Amino acid sequence: MNRNRIRAAACCLTATVILSGSSFVSNAAPTAGAGNFVSTALTAEATDNNSTGNSANAGVSQTFSQYLSQKPATTTTVDTAIQVVQNETPVVKSEYDDIAIAQVDNYVNVRSTPSEEGEVVGKLYNNSAATVLGTEGDWYQIHSGNVEGYIKAEFLVVGDAELAKSVGTRVAKVNTQTLNVRKEASTDSSILGQVPDGEELTVVEEIDGWTKVSIEEGDGWVSNEFVETSTHYITAESKEEEEARLKKEEEERKAAEEAARRATEKSNKGSSSSNSSSSSGNNRSYNPPSGGSGQAVADYACQFIGNPYVYGGTSLTNGADCSGFVMSVYAAFGISLPHSSSGMRSVGYEVSQDAMQPGDIVCYSGHVGIYVGNGTIVNASTEATGIKYTNAFYRSIITVRRIF
Repeated sequence: MNRNRIRAAACCLTATVILSGSSFVSNAAPTAGAGNFVSTALTAEATDNNSTGNSANAGVSQTFSQYLSQKPATTTTVDTAIQVVQNETPVVKSEYDDIAIAQVDNYVNVRSTPSEEGEVVGKLYNNSAATVLGTEGDWYQIHSGNVEGYIKAEFLVVGDAELAKSVGTRVAKVNTQTLNVRKEASTDSSILGQVPDGEELTVVEEIDGWTKVSIEEGDGWVSNEFVETSTHYITAESKEEEEARLKKEEEERKAAEEAARRATEKSNKGSSSSNSSSSSGNNRSYNPPSGGSGQAVADYACQFIGNPYVYGGTSLTNGADCSGFVMSVYAAFGISLPHSSSGMRSVGYEVSQDAMQPGDIVCYSGHVGIYVGNGTIVNASTEATGIKYTNAFYRSIITVRRIF
């Protein structure tokens, strides 16, 4: 039997009815008041289909005419089918319904076809996210980052909102030159701290017009007018991206080795120059960088404990902010770094938190420091504390980057 969509409003069956098409949808769920009519019409159609020389349409039209003769009607327009309007509750999809999270030991290959024989086009690492485009057998077709392909369903968890939230990071990117972070969600509230343009801060809470973010001074509020919020997931890495990353990491390792060699040569020449600044009123003397290792970086950085924090500053003696401090310490070893805590999240190469070594750069939301060992960082913390030691795990670590 040919199938047509049936639409009808029970309250309208006594008024205008339009026929178009050739038959009914047998599995339609008519609204109250239309059930008997549809049932009768379908019975007539079945009877006519078994009759010699009669068409199904003729039986439907006759039944429909008989039904109308029992009810007052204002207008009847005859074509060839019946439409029945159904009242349905719309299904609202969650933003996480099509999000797939990889749950594997390390990574799972993304293949060009839904087969173990398919070409590997990329990798989806554990707790990374992808969007499900469709299914084919026991494979999901996915899109993640710049990668599109197939992954076996057993390696993905789909539509789990809690898991997606736990692996995603809600961030607020600063889009003004200097952002005031306030203690309360009001422009009348006192300023907790300041953050420069381009920084990405971890979101703690969101309310109408305001977002609570995490900075070194604590959690504070920023107006949505000055930030752009989004959810960040780790996504798949294509073969080309993996090759480019490995090449970049190798180049940075070679650059670090060269910088270390030059620093060691300088140290071996017995330089005794001081790094103190006469204009600062600071009479302390500082040893020059010695050697070219992460430990040498940590040792050099620790000399400046007690010096001031200055927003936007880069002086190890007169004052620096968190990224300015790390930048200037590494500059002494011939390594150029960005003056941005967010920018430092991509320098060098990443290492796990349990593999941290002295000299590693530890990145937080709106903050950065240098690991010195024993679960401790040295960092330009706040105006109240200056450059000091801090427990490395006092806040959630976003990434750890290694230069040497």
